[in-house]
Amino acid sequence: MNPFRVSAEHWLEPARHCQSPNHNERPAGVPVSLLVVHGISLPPGEFGGPWIDALFTNTLPPEGHPYFAEVAHLRVSSHLLIRRDGEIVQYVPFHRRAWHAGQSQFAGRDNCNDFSIGIELEGTDDLAYTDAQYAQLAAVILVLEANYPTCRNTCVGHSDIAPGRKTDPGPAFDWGRLQALLRHKEDE
Repeated sequence: MNPFRVSAEHWLEPARHCQSPNHNERPAGVPVSLLVVHGISLPPGEFGGPWIDALFTNTLPPEGHPYFAEVAHLRVSSHLLIRRDGEIVQYVPFHRRAWHAGQSQFAGRDNCNDFSIGIELEGTDDLAYTDAQYAQLAAVILVLEANYPTCRNTCVGHSDIAPGRKTDPGPAFDWGRLQALLRHKEDE
């Protein structure tokens, strides 16, 4: 049985909620039809700490790390973050447009933020993601597909919608493993 559900307000339960101001309305009549998997670490290659929350809530201190000065001005967000230990944080309700994809295209459609849900995995392109992350990601995908059926079987990486500009979730992400978990969880 899936441990997650989506509330009437479009929040994942149970998950830690950390509301980002970086979101807006989706275009009228445009359903969620794409799930986008990202990879993120702040500072690059480091895990844990409050920095991803700070980035998505516009409170990242530019003086906190040399890299932060490069990104603290950005106004970005994602719907979800799955940390290395499997903790899930939600920043934007699913019916709203999070600012995760940037300049992007999928199946001939531009502006993927308009019709996608962004899921960040705490990690890097070249370090294996954790067992907990794969298990949580599979469960989250299934509950999202159940609640937003137009996104069924349309899960891609950030690199797929912004080739040449983005590389995440990177070669360390095992798409075959995710697909096997999705099949297994569907059979439960």
